[in-house]
Amino acid sequence: MVSSRGAVEFFLIPSFFALSLAQPFGTSKLQWGPCNETEVPSDVPVECSVLYVPLDYTEPNSNETLPLDLVKVLSPVKPSRGSILFNFGGPGEPSRSVIGGQTLAENLFALTDRQFDLVTFDPRGTSGSKIPMNCFEVESDAWSFLYDISVGNQSEVELGRQWARGKMLADACLRTQNKTGSLLSSAFVARDMIQIVDALQEDGLLRYWGFSYGTTLGATAAAMFPDRVEKMILDGVQNPHDYYHEQANFQEWTDSDAEFSAIFTGCVANRDNCALATGNNKTAAELEQEVWDLLDTVKYHPLFARNYLLDYNNLKSYLVQQLYGSAGWPAGAVFINFILTGQLDTVADVLDATGQANVTDPFATLSLYQALAGIYCGDNQVRTEKFEDFLPAVERLYSTSRILGDGAIGVASACQQWKIEPKERYTGDFNVKTKSPVLFIGNTFDGLTPLVSAKNVSSTFEGSALLTVNGYGHSSLAVPSACTLRTTSAYWSNGTLPAEGMVCEAHFPLFSPGASWVDPINEVYGNGTATAKRDVSHLHGFRRSLAPLPLKW
Repeated sequence: MVSSRGAVEFFLIPSFFALSLAQPFGTSKLQWGPCNETEVPSDVPVECSVLYVPLDYTEPNSNETLPLDLVKVLSPVKPSRGSILFNFGGPGEPSRSVIGGQTLAENLFALTDRQFDLVTFDPRGTSGSKIPMNCFEVESDAWSFLYDISVGNQSEVELGRQWARGKMLADACLRTQNKTGSLLSSAFVARDMIQIVDALQEDGLLRYWGFSYGTTLGATAAAMFPDRVEKMILDGVQNPHDYYHEQANFQEWTDSDAEFSAIFTGCVANRDNCALATGNNKTAAELEQEVWDLLDTVKYHPLFARNYLLDYNNLKSYLVQQLYGSAGWPAGAVFINFILTGQLDTVADVLDATGQANVTDPFATLSLYQALAGIYCGDNQVRTEKFEDFLPAVERLYSTSRILGDGAIGVASACQQWKIEPKERYTGDFNVKTKSPVLFIGNTFDGLTPLVSAKNVSSTFEGSALLTVNGYGHSSLAVPSACTLRTTSAYWSNGTLPAEGMVCEAHFPLFSPGASWVDPINEVYGNGTATAKRDVSHLHGFRRSLAPLPLKW
């Protein structure tokens, strides 16, 4: 069995394939070529390259380097006007493995005026990087930790367990990842981004679109290198002050309960398209209460759907996933209705068909959680010695959101007891004047990054603009809108910012069948520009590292 530490040492040695594309450190010209299809599955034309960057930016005389694997999705318009870098959140989400998907690529091209190449990489600490955060050397320990992940309200004794598990993770990572863990900070990734900009040899300026945590990374890069910012969109905005300076990301859950309630108000307003309200006269409040009652029931009396366990932990995780995009609400209503009406064999059929329980590699499954801990915990500047001193933060999370407040306790517990100090951590403020203005985007009801955060951060970026999207879900990608397409395309094309107070309406009402970006894309660019109808409810890469837990027992 190969240990995690051994795997890290192995990954620092570039493969023969990587060497064929890589450039020595200090060389600025990238060579692009075919991609490894296993690492970079793609439905659209892509090219790959490798760039060597300093492994440790605090050691200027060191010769140690880190290979960054880059992927470029080629612009449909030739010649390209340059490259836009993307980060899809987390922290810890993969990028190279998702950006070449046809749905995502087509949507991003449409939103960027179809004139730019799309470039991304897997940041330090993520599963696709050469220094992934893998804290468990023994497979059984990984399995044990994986299946013990839970939410804070699962039982009366869960909070104490979460605090103890947080220390266990912090200690395990210190033992196995002390060197690697010190090299994963957002400040280092921001420096990696500037290295990529230089290596692209375009105009030496950063064009960047960050989603969710990617907005904190973008804000950090802008604060560190304001004169290098040519254009930047921060979309689904996380409050970087909370991220760096608080015991937990308190502001993130501000709109979570309001968005969750909208599932039921939207359902009642569109009864024919919502299984929970079809054939009855129940109010939205009554439907929502039935779901809360179901959660209370399974907390003490879990249900079995053949070989699947439906307990509080699993069902709560499933409901949280509904906050990522309203396009998934019709299917979610069908699934919840099956449970409420006792159709548990059908529930099992659905889970079999969707493959929700196919957990075969504990290290891969844990990679997102560990990357989140390695990056966020190192970036965060607050530490708490005693469990009693952490409880006020827990109560604040609980009081902020019923649906999501207990979901972040585990990671916050680990971060407050984290022991690995990064070689560089960004400690400045976000009162920033960039070379060119930044565009912020926030949805009216984003249960994971609320509109108030976009307003707060935009107010400290001189000359920036805020576009409000009137819709539900996480980031503008969750809300198809021809108005958003026109606004972001104009920004990328010529730097045009939306007027103050501008609001873009969603293209579809809630619970519309077949809602996707296809119709707005064809409206803006002409019929036939986008391919067949596609679901936008679960676009990869825009989660907040709160993935649903495995349901199979």
